[in-house]
Amino acid sequence: MEKIGFIKGGQLAKMMLEAAAGFDIHSFVLDNDPQCPCRWLCHEFVLGDCLAFDDVYSFGKKVDLLTFEYEHINAQALKKLQAEGLAIYPDPRILEMVQDKGRQKEFFIAHQIPTAQFRLIGNRQALTAAADFFPAVQKTRTAGYDGRGVYKVHSTADIPGAFDGPSVLERCIDFDKEIAVLVARNVKGETAVYPTVEMVFHPVKNLVEFLASPANITEEVDQRARQIAAKIASELHVVGILAVEMFVTKTGEVLVNEIAPRVHNSGHHTIEGNHTSQFKQHLRAIMGLPLGPTGTKAPAVMVNILGSEGCVGKARYSGIEAAQALGGVHIHLYGKEITKPFRKMGHATVIDHDIAAALNKARQVKELIQVQV
Repeated sequence: MEKIGFIKGGQLAKMMLEAAAGFDIHSFVLDNDPQCPCRWLCHEFVLGDCLAFDDVYSFGKKVDLLTFEYEHINAQALKKLQAEGLAIYPDPRILEMVQDKGRQKEFFIAHQIPTAQFRLIGNRQALTAAADFFPAVQKTRTAGYDGRGVYKVHSTADIPGAFDGPSVLERCIDFDKEIAVLVARNVKGETAVYPTVEMVFHPVKNLVEFLASPANITEEVDQRARQIAAKIASELHVVGILAVEMFVTKTGEVLVNEIAPRVHNSGHHTIEGNHTSQFKQHLRAIMGLPLGPTGTKAPAVMVNILGSEGCVGKARYSGIEAAQALGGVHIHLYGKEITKPFRKMGHATVIDHDIAAALNKARQVKELIQVQV
């Protein structure tokens, strides 16, 4: 029985553990929250800080294989474990690069990956000197996720509210759609690419509200997006799931926004909507097993279940029964005890014969299911 360690025990690791039920593995989870979603699903839980060198290093000494659901991990500890012979997927060097959005951008340029024009700046003073680049989006180079660390700069009037530290200044793109492609690559270098999906974001919080599979795009855009994603996975020699988020401009150009070397919110629908879920695929990839088929079983729309604005406290759900009564609705609650405004508390995937019908039902689900205190 192989001992596999999962760093962080949030919803992504929880869904990997659910997918792991059919594998002969002994699971370990490291998290600083004793009530994290994985606490009662794993075989062994270790309380610790994924940013602390000693906690990550000692955790790695307990397992045969290590993976993660989150980028903000002590990469130096992972590199030391790898140097000592521990199998870690994806490679810590990829994690280290992805932790810095500036290095991500430099990787895209070095490998001819299309991306938006950008500048690397060190502080708010440098932002002022870059006024000719506005309107732009400022992204902190490190520690940003789920819309955090992102600030829109329309003009010099917005500079006082900007971040005063190392960041990426990205020229605003006149895009038509936001799409994503998941790529799986195993230890043998075999690759499987998932169908392109379309994302609809919350207008304020920059979180995915709806995700539609398949995306409403031309065949040419779909092929281009899948080719780009596969190229990135190949150039990185990634093992596991790689998520590639992209923009489609109004002229049909495909530009890479960001990448994540892990299972991802843009692939939650694959549990019901595809022949192999991203979670099972990730395990297959890191364990050196043949990859499963990635084709779509049925049109699917995923909707995130978010904490209500102004609500902080022990979560209480309403509308679950009414949503399930719609038919074709698959609800996944993550088991987080405390809700906060816009915190990801779960998701629902709607399966239907028609993507438009699925999207209409997903809108109903969003209104029906409420997370309050």
